[in-house]
Amino acid sequence: MPSSNDRGPPGAGPSDNLRGLDILLVEDSLDVGDALKAFLELLGASVAGPATTTAEAETLLIERLPDVALVDFRLRGGELSYGLITRLHEQGMDVIMLSGSFEFPPPSSVAGATMLEKPFSESQLLAYLGPIAKKLRA
Repeated sequence: MPSSNDRGPPGAGPSDNLRGLDILLVEDSLDVGDALKAFLELLGASVAGPATTTAEAETLLIERLPDVALVDFRLRGGELSYGLITRLHEQGMDVIMLSGSFEFPPPSSVAGATMLEKPFSESQLLAYLGPIAKKLRA
């Protein structure tokens, strides 16, 4: 997850607290998913997942509706997460789409998703999640 690539929106940093933030994590790499979950929980977030497929994510959504979703664009077996991202947007959820490559522009159905290219730094991720957590606590 960490990288030397620190591009991203200003305003958040490693000291941001994610207490009270419910996150759905959809990531097919178990190592990346486990590392992300541990990091987010360390900062106080509640994390459902990591789900490795959209079907697993849908099952987690039945149990609870999170505040924000971190969704890997390309999942196992070539599965793309367009449909899941569209559904989450329709429910008014913030979505941060994760991908190792944005070679092709995403279709209009995911146009509202924030895109974060892997590898990303902890501060880049917090730059997106910190303001969402603060808004929920306000």
